[in-house]
Amino acid sequence: MNQLLFEGRTLVGIVASIVRQDALHVMFNRLDWERMFRLADYHRVANIVYLGVLGKGDALPDRWRDRFFGRYQETLLFEENCEESLKEVLMWLDMREISCTVLTSTSIREYYEIPETAENSPVQILLDEDNYFLAKGYLVDLGYETDQTYKGYGERMKRVSGISVVLYHKLPFRTSGYAKNMQRLLETAFVQEPYYNIRVLPEESEFIFRMAKIVYGYATDELRLREMLDLYLFHKVWRKELNMETIQKRLIDFQIDEISEKLLRIAYMWFGDRKDNIFIEQPEDMSVYDVIEDRLLTRGSINREADVQVLKLEKAIQKEIDKEKREESWELFTEKISDFLGGFRKKLQWAFPDYHYMSSIYPAVEKIPILLPVFWGVRGIRLLWRMILK
Repeated sequence: MNQLLFEGRTLVGIVASIVRQDALHVMFNRLDWERMFRLADYHRVANIVYLGVLGKGDALPDRWRDRFFGRYQETLLFEENCEESLKEVLMWLDMREISCTVLTSTSIREYYEIPETAENSPVQILLDEDNYFLAKGYLVDLGYETDQTYKGYGERMKRVSGISVVLYHKLPFRTSGYAKNMQRLLETAFVQEPYYNIRVLPEESEFIFRMAKIVYGYATDELRLREMLDLYLFHKVWRKELNMETIQKRLIDFQIDEISEKLLRIAYMWFGDRKDNIFIEQPEDMSVYDVIEDRLLTRGSINREADVQVLKLEKAIQKEIDKEKREESWELFTEKISDFLGGFRKKLQWAFPDYHYMSSIYPAVEKIPILLPVFWGVRGIRLLWRMILK
């Protein structure tokens, strides 16, 4: 079995066992813990893995046990500090009448039965470009620093305490189809009390946002286990209240309805209770799910993608990437041309000074301006003669 795939499935097994609080069957002594830590950290579930390795004796080297514990400790500190810190940010935005939309909040932490297994989930806030820089400046004053940049979209600001806030001035989706449907989704946001300028998405819209983000992440090989776990918990808590007919129509507009169902099913297959009968009908061809799982767990190293909706989305994303590259190449080309012309212009100005400069050196030019070209030649010969003498 591919090493990445083996490690990915092992990681899913550990996380699922802790989430379900059932028996854990893993051959810990056979694992490369350096690779496992890096994988768990990438998927943002290292704090969950720490609970899975407690009491395993010498199976885990002290160095890596400490690294896992460090991630676990961060979540404990985050839980103590996050609510007041994030409320402070939203209150500041509201007091300055800065209109914004909270895309996802720390409320997802409430859905974890073991609080410390939740992620240090950052609040994601969408603002217009002018207010974006105001909000960023305020966060910098509070001690936040840029932790990650999303070129052309925004950035993740992080405090020493571990509190993070993601600011967007543009949603991080390249395709026009996503942009259009996301805009329609944002129109469903409503003002959240006690604020006057802070809007949040209703549960159905937040679920669609999470689903669309997950499909996009899958198509770009950037989907993490934590996002799948959050999606599972969010759906599990709200599924009785969600209008699945409305959600299905929205997902059809995004052209991701079929792949959405498959990814949600995989989330339930990984983390759900086996007695849960939400997916009553068993798919005839389970190999389709194996293909998705292999790609997801290996970050695209194993890619046998055949889903029509994913392939179409990939093509649209690549088209936009190619367009961006062409625009960057054109900007670079025009910049080089501009630099060349600027340099050439300076050389011309040096070789052929203007009338005022020449008349200050050669009084005859002031008396008879038509002689300017003649004295350009005289000046050139004098300069050349000085160079020869040197």
